[in-house]
Amino acid sequence: MTRRAPGGRDVSLSEAEAGVLSHINADTVAMLTAGLVEASSENPGGTEAAAVEVLEKACRSAGFSVSTREVAPGRPNLVATLSAGSGPGLMLLGHSDVVPAGPGWSADPYRARYADGRLYGRGATDMKGGLAAAVVAMQALSHASAYGVDLSGPVQLVCTVDEEEHGIGVRDFVSQAPEYEFAGCIVAEPTDLEVVRGCRGASYLEIDITGRAAHSGRPADGRSAINAAASIVDLIRFDHEQLAMTADDLLGSGTWNVGTIAGGQGISVVAPMCSLGIDRRLMPHESAQTIAAELRQTISQSGIDSDGISVDVRVTMEMPGFATDKSHSLVTSTVGAITDAGGSTSVGGWSAACDGGFVNRDLGIPAIVCGPGEIHTQAHQPDESVAIADLETAARAYALTALRMLG
Repeated sequence: MTRRAPGGRDVSLSEAEAGVLSHINADTVAMLTAGLVEASSENPGGTEAAAVEVLEKACRSAGFSVSTREVAPGRPNLVATLSAGSGPGLMLLGHSDVVPAGPGWSADPYRARYADGRLYGRGATDMKGGLAAAVVAMQALSHASAYGVDLSGPVQLVCTVDEEEHGIGVRDFVSQAPEYEFAGCIVAEPTDLEVVRGCRGASYLEIDITGRAAHSGRPADGRSAINAAASIVDLIRFDHEQLAMTADDLLGSGTWNVGTIAGGQGISVVAPMCSLGIDRRLMPHESAQTIAAELRQTISQSGIDSDGISVDVRVTMEMPGFATDKSHSLVTSTVGAITDAGGSTSVGGWSAACDGGFVNRDLGIPAIVCGPGEIHTQAHQPDESVAIADLETAARAYALTALRMLG
């Protein structure tokens, strides 16, 4: 049946879908987003507890089953479940932390304000708007039975801590045996409501090079760790260029970036030490540990760690990538749901990484990323904001996706 969406577009909704969506309105999503914004949860700092408390209160008021688990003192993950049938369910995934507000704001970053149809405040886009949309969608789905729809599986919101730094929240979550099976996971990160069916992963490698000091007047008496580091950088640059030659259409290719370098003892001393900090973006099939081992082998094969030079390569952070087939029901259902929620969307990939990679790799759950807000023009910036209309569209789309996958 053709109906008019809040944005004025004609969309196709069944009677039951229209009934469920009647429980969603922009003010409700905006108010919860504002409450989450005003509960500051900056990271670094480990201050997520206040935001999780706001989220927990909203979820308990809606009648969801709610549990929290402290990953570190004062840093709780939250899991809220709308119970339904015994079949596979739908997971909605987000994080409670935000990056520090920083300078340059025109008003208090932790006082939500409204202007020109937008809600302003740190985290409005990344990603408290997405969390609020997920809660409101689940509230609407709790009325599904009144419209003759019995969901075949649960709808669950998972909110983790520390996504912006080390990912201790999602690592803890996937280490626990899941209570339910899930047909798919929607990560509610800001994509401007584009359906992102694949993300590259990310990893950090630290390389410590040790040489031997000597007087700079006779450099041959020493072994320069800086010279060895320069040779390693050349190897990395070459591999980066080789990877670019095999880029795929969805995610491009893995990439290398030498982000930091530090070393030396003094200008008149042959450098006895040097360290490199490296970002290696991962394709879905790649492992940071394997890449580190291969780099270590290439360094040895090149003779860099011979004659008084030693090299240590360590992985200090890894976020896996993922890719979900474009024909998967999670992708097609969400695309249709956004259109019928009153929005428009496309399907693509992300060069960034997110917690969805852990859920896909460690729990075997197909994942996509789709949420309100624009990551490039709003997230991590002064005067961060999100369109209130997009908050409502996201909530409607999440509810419709659940109805169509589980209804």
